[in-house]
Amino acid sequence: MTAGRPDGPQEQHEMDMDATMADDPKAPTESFLDALRERLGDLVDGSSTTRALYSTDASNYRIIPEVVLTPRSTDDVITAVGVARAHGVPVTVRGGGTSCAGNAVGPGLVIDFSRFMNRVLSIDPDASTAVVEPGTVLSTLQTAALPHGLRFGPDPSTATRCTIGGMIGNNACGPHGLSYGRTADNVVSMTWLTGGGDVITAGSGRDALTAVPGLDSFVSENLAVLRTEFGRFGRQISGYSLEHLLPENGHNLAAALTGTEGSCGILLEATVRLVPRAAAPALAVLGYRDMPTAADDVPNLLPFHPLALEGLDAQLVDVVRRAHGDASVPALPAGGGWLIAEVGGADSEEAVETARKLVAASSSADAVVLPAGPEATRLWQIRADGAGLAGRTADGRQAWPGWEDSAVPPERLGDYLRGLEALMAEESVSGLAYGHFGDGCVHVRIDFPLDAGGTLMRRFLERAAALAAEHGGSLSGEHGDGRARSELLPAMYSPEALRAMETFKALLDPEDVMNPGVVVRPAPLDADLRRPQAHRLRAGDGFAFAHDGGDITDAVHRCVGVGKCRADLREQGGFMCPSYTATRDEKDSTRGRARMLQEMLNGGVVTAGWSSPELHEALDLCLSCKACASDCPTGIDMATFKSEALHQTYKGRLRPLSHYTLGRLPQWLRLAAPLAPLLNLAGRVPPLRRAMTTLMGADHRRSLPTLPRTPFRWSRWSKRRRPAGQGAVGPKALLWVDSFSDAINPDVPRDALDVLFAAGCDVEIAGPGACCGLTLVSTGQLTAAKAKLRKTVDLLLPHVRDGRTVVGIEPSCIATLRSDLVELLPDDPRAAELARSVKTMAEFLTSIGWTPPRAAEKFLVQPHCHHYSVMGYDADQALLEAMGCDVEISAGCCGLAGNFGMEKGHYEVSAKIARDGVLAKASADPDRRILADGFSCRTQVRDLADLDSRHLVQIIAEALRRSKAGQEHRS
Repeated sequence: MTAGRPDGPQEQHEMDMDATMADDPKAPTESFLDALRERLGDLVDGSSTTRALYSTDASNYRIIPEVVLTPRSTDDVITAVGVARAHGVPVTVRGGGTSCAGNAVGPGLVIDFSRFMNRVLSIDPDASTAVVEPGTVLSTLQTAALPHGLRFGPDPSTATRCTIGGMIGNNACGPHGLSYGRTADNVVSMTWLTGGGDVITAGSGRDALTAVPGLDSFVSENLAVLRTEFGRFGRQISGYSLEHLLPENGHNLAAALTGTEGSCGILLEATVRLVPRAAAPALAVLGYRDMPTAADDVPNLLPFHPLALEGLDAQLVDVVRRAHGDASVPALPAGGGWLIAEVGGADSEEAVETARKLVAASSSADAVVLPAGPEATRLWQIRADGAGLAGRTADGRQAWPGWEDSAVPPERLGDYLRGLEALMAEESVSGLAYGHFGDGCVHVRIDFPLDAGGTLMRRFLERAAALAAEHGGSLSGEHGDGRARSELLPAMYSPEALRAMETFKALLDPEDVMNPGVVVRPAPLDADLRRPQAHRLRAGDGFAFAHDGGDITDAVHRCVGVGKCRADLREQGGFMCPSYTATRDEKDSTRGRARMLQEMLNGGVVTAGWSSPELHEALDLCLSCKACASDCPTGIDMATFKSEALHQTYKGRLRPLSHYTLGRLPQWLRLAAPLAPLLNLAGRVPPLRRAMTTLMGADHRRSLPTLPRTPFRWSRWSKRRRPAGQGAVGPKALLWVDSFSDAINPDVPRDALDVLFAAGCDVEIAGPGACCGLTLVSTGQLTAAKAKLRKTVDLLLPHVRDGRTVVGIEPSCIATLRSDLVELLPDDPRAAELARSVKTMAEFLTSIGWTPPRAAEKFLVQPHCHHYSVMGYDADQALLEAMGCDVEISAGCCGLAGNFGMEKGHYEVSAKIARDGVLAKASADPDRRILADGFSCRTQVRDLADLDSRHLVQIIAEALRRSKAGQEHRS
């Protein structure tokens, strides 16, 4: 950008944002920060980057904290709270940051337990209990309990990233709350830090009340209100669960503190109850006309004691089909909505029989029974991704939490849903319903126009609260009240009950320092909304952001904070988010980066627009792997945002050195080809290699590729065509040889030709100059990338219109033409035409019905991230299985990711990703050969472990040669 003159909408946005800053959050109080740092050192972070990251959770709310603490011990927590109390600074605790109601954001000190205080301390299989730290992720506990045949009963859909401390804070339930109860029903005892600074043991029994002075008298004086207004049905989560303090309920202080949302103190350690795992559950999937009709049938099914009974709107499943194709959804019965009933049994046969009996007793119009297995797992995954999938309505509008998880007694659920649908129609809003119907709990995100403010949201929530109360329900059925619903508690509680809650909090937090504004003395539900604070930013001269109508602000707010990127998805076959799995730092998660982009639009802390150092710090370790575009249920594509940010920051300015070297590698490879012997020799001399990598902006620990004496384009192979006169003309293919295959691995395109000829194809080879511009895209040189892509369209499209399929070799290049091409050239209809005609070798070979040669080998397959996220690996896996190969898929990124792992400052993270992923698997089973189509993947395993790896076409070509040799030998 030229000084003093905006070059486009992005630059104008940056100038406008500086000039019209809507808010200026208070910077950390120096005396408070100094006192914390003196006692706790580097565990304290008051930087603008971290304050921005922790300004929101998975809710609609945004509050900039003064400072964030990541404690390593209970002493750290006690010390920090003492300092905060002395300085009058409020304290908010946080686990996975997946709170939907604004329970985990606050203006003072935020304590994040998830990074360090996250251990399972012990498991007692005889007592069926576990002792955990508050930051323990639920799935970590489940894994630790599995060898003992045990599990923690409640299981929210965010199990792979929510923490036990967060579950205790919100009294979480999940699908299996129906059979195992709420978190409050599964907590044995807790070590608890009160707001007054006392560390107490919260258990049950009359003696438990003596842990808090005045609590015994409080219970005696409030028996009537505790008995009549609290604990009226299982999912009454709103407010405090004070019914547990009653003598008939065992004076259970631990249960009463569960669900207090950090407003009555801080959990330091918990002993929780474990339950036996179901032996072999089966699913009965029941179809109904609509969701209220499905809800009407719930009471008929509860006598079968299902382990879970979930509701799922057909429109939500349609969202999955549109995003991932029909194959991503198992066969479902006809209907506009479904109940999914999970039932147990001593074995699979018994569970299936019970499921069939449940179907027979239902009033469903259609049903299927799924035994435990892949189909059932896929259906549960759709249900687990509900919070992200429901972030868009059926017609694609953004939907928000707020009325996220109301609950009513199950026998009232059908009528309540009809009333809720009528209310949404009256207010002209919509949402996709799902939830724990067996417990009467409904999840729905609603398309409130929050960019225009919270007026409609307030009116709707006030009316919805009254509707829930009319049906004897609760404003929240498992997520707590937070900032979203605390103000609405008078709709379901009397003044006496509200005073009881206020008194209870005062006993444990007399100075009101713990999460103020939540439950007691609530903040207004429409205060501190995040979305109205965001400046509007339209797409300019970079990516089109077509999925969001060209609105970058809407695109950034696809991230609603569900935090799936914080989970290690490799065991589930996922790839997101490799840098976070390596660092465990919030700023390195997809969500953290999305939050920083949102803060760039909000201003106040991140104030320099696209050029903000905080934004670039968060984007630095993004590998541009695109896994989030596939694995994140909201479909946010951080690779695109990183490229856009680099483009807007550096256009017309001096760029980092690696952008000119690694970012323009294809042209350097073409220039280097005549000097290959000399460059190879220099690469083997350590001082020269170090000098060369330094000049490239690369890490000196990286090796340099060995350049072939003859690139593919110079070889006689590049002139080959299928000889005439050999039968009918077969499928017509245009082999596109990318820059890496041409200039570094020419043996790969040579084998690709052999494979295509063996498949009977009529082959042409794309002429020189066809380049996807991948390295330009990944370094944000989008103006140059667009020019390169226009030339490629000019070169390739005539062949496509002649009936040829473009068959690529390098997955990242294929993915660029399949996805980035249409986003960068949205006004050129030829771009979409070409994108539809580009296939991987496996996609092409399976589409023509070719039978591959047999190759009974064992492979460890490392799919390229772009291959996984854009094209999917199903065709490749099917081809390998047709060859008779024993295939193990290494989920997760290789860690090199093009220029990322080569650049200075990225080596350690890149290497850790590989060593925890593909290299660990290779070491565990060294008999498997490594198959990796991606040039970067092959480079990584060779560079770090000196392991050989092969492209799919090489594997097929080898099998063809063996088959031919065998035939010649037999003849």
